[in-house]
Amino acid sequence: MGRVRTKTVKKASRVIIEKYYSRMTLDFQTNKKIAEEVAIIPSKRLRNKIAGFATHLMKRIQRGPVRGISLKLQEEERERRMDFVPEESAIKTDVIEVDRDTMEMLRALNMASLPGVVQQAATNTGGFGGAGRPQGGGFQAGGGGGFQGRRQ
Repeated sequence: MGRVRTKTVKKASRVIIEKYYSRMTLDFQTNKKIAEEVAIIPSKRLRNKIAGFATHLMKRIQRGPVRGISLKLQEEERERRMDFVPEESAIKTDVIEVDRDTMEMLRALNMASLPGVVQQAATNTGGFGGAGRPQGGGFQAGGGGGFQGRRQ
């Protein structure tokens, strides 16, 4: 089973990361030495727990923002993502290739003449058409299919 991390360990780790983020690493041994230098921690066991949780949080910060930690770097990265505007929209396309079934649906809705919508070449891609699969399966009344171990 896992261990319980107390509020003291979590809070101390978060404070150390917020204040000394530039010195912290993904290595436990390094973080242990940093925690010993920057904080007054009464026991070796508590210091190791704080350093371990700080290392765990540093690994999580690498993947994305972590709740409860306000880092200037993290805030700037979020602002940069929010302010970024691409030169060309990913949604904007000149030509949209659709398959035969989609084109038939558009015709049924009287929308086949939309600009930029083109029917793609007929190639069997193995979708629902069943490339190499026998057609006409499904339920067969009284047939031999179904549960094999039934009474006769």
